[in-house]
Amino acid sequence: MRKLKTIEMHRLSVEEFKEARKLPLIVVLDNVRSLYNVGSVFRSADAFRVAAIYLCGITACPPNAEIHKTALGGEDSVAWRYFSDTLEAVAELHRQGYFVWSVEQVVGSTKLQHLSDALNAQQRTDAPNNQHLGDALNAQQRSDGTAYAGQALILGNEVKGVQQSVVDQSDGCLEIPQFGTKHSLNVSTTAGIVIWEFAKQFLTDDPAPAPNASSPLSRALTY
Repeated sequence: MRKLKTIEMHRLSVEEFKEARKLPLIVVLDNVRSLYNVGSVFRSADAFRVAAIYLCGITACPPNAEIHKTALGGEDSVAWRYFSDTLEAVAELHRQGYFVWSVEQVVGSTKLQHLSDALNAQQRTDAPNNQHLGDALNAQQRSDGTAYAGQALILGNEVKGVQQSVVDQSDGCLEIPQFGTKHSLNVSTTAGIVIWEFAKQFLTDDPAPAPNASSPLSRALTY
């Protein structure tokens, strides 16, 4: 084995990124205090071509030198919006037809290792049993019988977590099982773990290029 050279990684330009198909996932930051954490979330969102980041409350917005230190340009590629109140962002996501998850430790949470089961359980009744999980994610039904437009993840403040009022307005809660003394992960670490869990639902071994693929990277993805 040898390390890949940068030229072999097929990195997208910012312009190519903006035109490429995205993971149908929006990440919401609920009053995240640390600018380094905000930047790290941007960097992870860039890695998996997340559709957008919603920055809420005290969460800082680009351009910002401290955000750039950890985002390394991810703040230029990933689309973002600011909301003064996280509940406004949740309401907007629901208007757009998104299924909204809070990432929080709550009674009755869905453990992250069971995400695929949760998505499959909400498939449309006309979906085939062998449906790819990426399709299953998009096939979740709304109360009116139509499919959700996408998924949203809410990540909370470093000390207080996701606000209870925001949890109350969420459609579900995801929890990362933990087995040590802290039962607490850094918000940017949590973001990377959970975004990857969604992204891998869309991975495929199909070597054929995806429709409208903008780079060889798309050959490994169904989005």
